[in-house]
Amino acid sequence: MDEFRVTKAITIKDTNTKLVIDDAKKHLKTLRKQLGDLQNTMYAHDKYAVLVCIQGMDTAGKDSLIREVFKDFNVRGVSVHSFKVPTELELGHDYLWRHYLVLPERGKFGIFNRTHYENVLVTRVHPEYILGEKIPDVNRLEDINDEFWDTRFEQINNFEKHIAENGTIIFKFFLHLSEEEQKNRLLRRLNKPNKNWKFSPGDLRERKVWDDYQACYQDAINRTSKPHAPWFIIPADDKPTARYLVAKVLYETLIGYTDIREPELDKDIKENLALYKKQLEQD
Repeated sequence: MDEFRVTKAITIKDTNTKLVIDDAKKHLKTLRKQLGDLQNTMYAHDKYAVLVCIQGMDTAGKDSLIREVFKDFNVRGVSVHSFKVPTELELGHDYLWRHYLVLPERGKFGIFNRTHYENVLVTRVHPEYILGEKIPDVNRLEDINDEFWDTRFEQINNFEKHIAENGTIIFKFFLHLSEEEQKNRLLRRLNKPNKNWKFSPGDLRERKVWDDYQACYQDAINRTSKPHAPWFIIPADDKPTARYLVAKVLYETLIGYTDIREPELDKDIKENLALYKKQLEQD
């Protein structure tokens, strides 16, 4: 899936949002079963963790993608965390603290629905939010300059490098939605009574700064797509296609780790399997 991996600087307006793969739902059904089996093996292997980071504009399909891609996972092997506005407790710590707390342990998958990248996306579009983080020497908007953002990107890169070097396999997916498709999805939320609860007037305010968000995504992706923590730009106007592509990237990458296998049984146990079976049958 190298066509979706970011390996050099990209211009986000030139990347595709519209891709439709025939029978994507059918292909996903097969892939997610294979991913579930692979996760069981990784759980037994107990040496790698997997962190899946999912970013995208409102209505990009993050929630439904998580539901559909990971449907066949054993619940003990996967956890999902959605990062919203920081709480008072979280604001009492550095901005990465809440993400460290919920990193997946070895053998498990962790999914970040919105991620630590909100700290260079939302806060960059709305820098006034930074003032609530109680950072020394950041007391006014003028203090949030290019040097501030350079430092924050360096911190994020160091965070990912550290966990990757200690056994976490990192995937970062940007669900790339067109502005027109977002408009259509917001209208569907308003037109369907059972979807009204998903709508917020804030969605319309954020649409007014669409170009600002796109510029921030482009900069963040270009600065932080690394071999150990790559970004994948996934066309998201067609939800079934986006889900299938994410599953395919995950599976094709993970099967490349040839050391991931179920542990071998202790020699004495292996030699006596027939005996244990006979004992149970006679019980």
